[in-house]
Amino acid sequence: MLGVTLTLAGLFSVVVAQVPGFEGCPDVETISTFDVENYMGKWYEQYRYFMIIEAGGKCATANYTLNNDGTIKMVNALVNSLLGFPSQIEGSARIVDPKDPGKLAVKFPISPFESSYWILDTDYDSYAAVWSCQSLLVANTQLAWIKTREQNPSQDVIDKAMDAFKRNGLNVDHLLKTDQINC
Repeated sequence: MLGVTLTLAGLFSVVVAQVPGFEGCPDVETISTFDVENYMGKWYEQYRYFMIIEAGGKCATANYTLNNDGTIKMVNALVNSLLGFPSQIEGSARIVDPKDPGKLAVKFPISPFESSYWILDTDYDSYAAVWSCQSLLVANTQLAWIKTREQNPSQDVIDKAMDAFKRNGLNVDHLLKTDQINC
């Protein structure tokens, strides 16, 4: 049964995430002093690894609010650039281990599984570098995002977020610019 569950999780991850890796997920360093309350609020997606569910999307945002039980309500929104209609999805996140608060688990209704959502770095006021990886026994699938508080941040802000990926040996060449024009 565990093999079937891992296979299903792996197939779902391959469909959603298009940046594969070999072997298990690499070791990365997350922010060790993550302050969940300061992370709350609206973030604009500036860069991401390709995701089928975001194909053709622009003006992507994420809005985080703290629930009474300590979990995080996540509302991700975007606009279809071809048809012009907005869409959004609501999910939840939780800190997996209070001793390592930069590692969160997220759950959205389109998946029966939780996924990793690791904060590599953030200054809370201008940028966040976020990464996710799902192991598939002999391979992995990865997602990555650069989020900012401003819709059109300076290059200096983007560079700070990019540095978090580079410090962890993660590939920034796969990051695609998210269209934030005419939103």
